Amino acid sequence: MLPNSNLVGERAIVLFGKVRLGSLAPPNWSEQTFGQHALSALSCTMAERPIFTLNKPDVALEMTLRPSIFSEFTGQAKVKERLEIAVAAARQRGEALDHILLSGPPGLGKTTLAYILARAMGTNLKATSGPIIEKAGDLAGLLTNLEEGDVLFIDELHRLQKTIEEYLYPAMEDFKLDIIIDQGPNARSVRLNLPRFTLIGATTRSGLLTAPLLTRFAVRERLDYYQAEQLQQIVVRSARLLNVDIEPNGAHEIARRSRGTPRIANNLLRRVRDYAQVKYDGRITASVADKALAMLEIDQNGLDEMDKRILEAVIVKFGGGPVGINSLAVAVGEEPDTIEEVYEPYLIMEGYLNRTAQGRVATESSYKKLGLKSAAGTQQRLI
Repeated sequence: MLPNSNLVGERAIVLFGKVRLGSLAPPNWSEQTFGQHALSALSCTMAERPIFTLNKPDVALEMTLRPSIFSEFTGQAKVKERLEIAVAAARQRGEALDHILLSGPPGLGKTTLAYILARAMGTNLKATSGPIIEKAGDLAGLLTNLEEGDVLFIDELHRLQKTIEEYLYPAMEDFKLDIIIDQGPNARSVRLNLPRFTLIGATTRSGLLTAPLLTRFAVRERLDYYQAEQLQQIVVRSARLLNVDIEPNGAHEIARRSRGTPRIANNLLRRVRDYAQVKYDGRITASVADKALAMLEIDQNGLDEMDKRILEAVIVKFGGGPVGINSLAVAVGEEPDTIEEVYEPYLIMEGYLNRTAQGRVATESSYKKLGLKSAAGTQQRLI
């Protein structure tokens, strides 16, 4: 090892042409050996980053409501079947899984499936997210610490910087990592061999991924919104894990107002549980669930206060549309990305909003929902 690993990790490592350090390595070190020691020291500086490993059933994870095996995962039947076949085939061949891309709106189970896949393969899982990987050295530290067959899970993959994304290409395709040592006329490239690993990427906006990255995922699966019956099963299971007494009708009432999203269903279950505990005897019935959700301002169709503010802004402030996303965001006091990723997909799916080339347009359903009269000849009729 180097005499002072802290110095190497913090000041002396020349990854990707930052600092000259050829003189710090012992003269008998090859470039390959030097690169490996450099990356090893670099990874020591990343301890504060939120990266965790799943090697065996984790006690903290088991305490959550997240399913840990395929049989406990409700919904997404076709996606689950294809992934189970991929796992079985890879295990029979004794190989790592192909790289997998999971896309779809937030809260549908992309992270859960990544953990299930790693557990089904009996391998470690290292998790991070696109915005956290700020430098190419961060990605290098992650990749060089992987073992044979490990799973690297990158959430919000579309937010990965494009310059960093390019280092993934040889890593995914050839399981090699190219780094640049030194700079200027003395710069030289070192290629490190990586163990065969599986990259599982999750994204809520697959359209923002570049074609070179997208095509390197052999398996691409999109998760869709859940039906109320499927969400009811999830609510019942979660209630059992939380030791909540719930009736089938109460579970259905929560499920049908959960916007087709398990994460929302579990969050609502917790809030309804609190209401039932304080206001009643703790048992969740249809009536108790209805009163609790009314208190939370979630209506019969699952629309909350922000949904209605968005529809009202489009109709009242912008004459029914079309209106651009940035103008709409300013009108309701919300970030454009949040509207596009969280609120808008459900409003469009339920027929309250249309997305056109000119902007967002309110539909007849949104007028009826808010009890407003659609004037003849309004702009949305012309779209």
